[in-house]
Amino acid sequence: MAPRRLFRSLVVLSLIAAPLTVATSTAEAAPLQSGGIVNFGCATSGKMHCLGKAIRSPKGSGPLIVSTPVGYGPAEIQAAYNLGGLHANGRTVAIVDAQDAPTAEADLAKFRSARGLSACTTANGCFKKVNQNGAASPLPAPDYGWAEEISLDLDAVSATCPDCKILLVEANSPDTDPLMTAVDTAAATPGVVAISNSYGGTEDSTILAADAHLNHPGIAVTASSGDSGYGVSWPASSPYVTAVGGTTLKKSTTTTRGWTETTWSGSGSGCSALEAKPAWQHDTGCAKRTVADVSAVADPATGLGVYDTYNSCGSSSFCDFLLALGLAQGADGWVQVGGTSLSSPVIASVYALAGNSVTSGSYPYAHTGGLNDVTSGSNGSCGGSYLCTAGAGYDGPTGLGTPNGTSGF
Repeated sequence: MAPRRLFRSLVVLSLIAAPLTVATSTAEAAPLQSGGIVNFGCATSGKMHCLGKAIRSPKGSGPLIVSTPVGYGPAEIQAAYNLGGLHANGRTVAIVDAQDAPTAEADLAKFRSARGLSACTTANGCFKKVNQNGAASPLPAPDYGWAEEISLDLDAVSATCPDCKILLVEANSPDTDPLMTAVDTAAATPGVVAISNSYGGTEDSTILAADAHLNHPGIAVTASSGDSGYGVSWPASSPYVTAVGGTTLKKSTTTTRGWTETTWSGSGSGCSALEAKPAWQHDTGCAKRTVADVSAVADPATGLGVYDTYNSCGSSSFCDFLLALGLAQGADGWVQVGGTSLSSPVIASVYALAGNSVTSGSYPYAHTGGLNDVTSGSNGSCGGSYLCTAGAGYDGPTGLGTPNGTSGF
């Protein structure tokens, strides 16, 4: 089809679709959306890829974007994990991602305002964005997918720990060296007590040397376990991080807790092929490092509603239509998201609320009473073993469990 004819066809389709959007807006603004799942589409020119996912639009292959908050928010995250009324007392959570999100601070402001949270800005000292070397400029090249990942991370910290300060460190590219430089920069920043890494890549011979950049005693370093089900990725397999798996989190009227959790089928887990088993990990079915250590909500179907407006087409209704079809990149409003990209910053924020000096992922293993054991669900096929099947006590997909307050962190 000629470009002009294609454009006219899209305009006609958008006009036809517009009334449908208005007619169904109330349903789309419901607390939880449902539908297929779409990846964020982060640039993958490097070794690492982001691990965020969103609910897909019924109109096409893009994300389902609406104009009002959707999904879980601060109230649900704090209630589910017994975090209400807790404070970070000036502590900072660092977010390490690749590429730049030009609208990060403005989008964060919208999320916090809509969710009833106090402002977190550069001006009031709550928010800071730097490049991988810790400078305000030059920032990396922007990327629509990584910008959505960044919105997820910033909003997840805000939802879990509303008074945490946030440091966003943007690596030049999704490669190991720039990302590890960003981790070191975050660790060297005064006030940082936790660093979240919502990305991963396959294990190879380079990871053992790169592990040194994740070894920051006294600071909790969290890493997403993966979003492709059973299987191990790095840096989650590093013995210096808390590897964070994922769950499906649902409200319940039949439990004392008021919530139930099962294994999210996309959560990564398994036995590392290269990383040595840390002294604090004692499961017997894997001679090397086992993933994960703990977990939190990650299923996009029970995910967080985040706000992101960085896209390739602007802010018109026609742009929104193109985004829904997957013919434009990015987002333009509220999106319900998940993946272990969500669970990693949630756990980093719980560490910040706890305020303990921690070494690698060891602390939860000595304080299992502060965790909700997740005992059902699977993320793949491994002969039915605990490496891919949840059960009482430790298992691969959900680790030791999810936060019940901060005593486990």
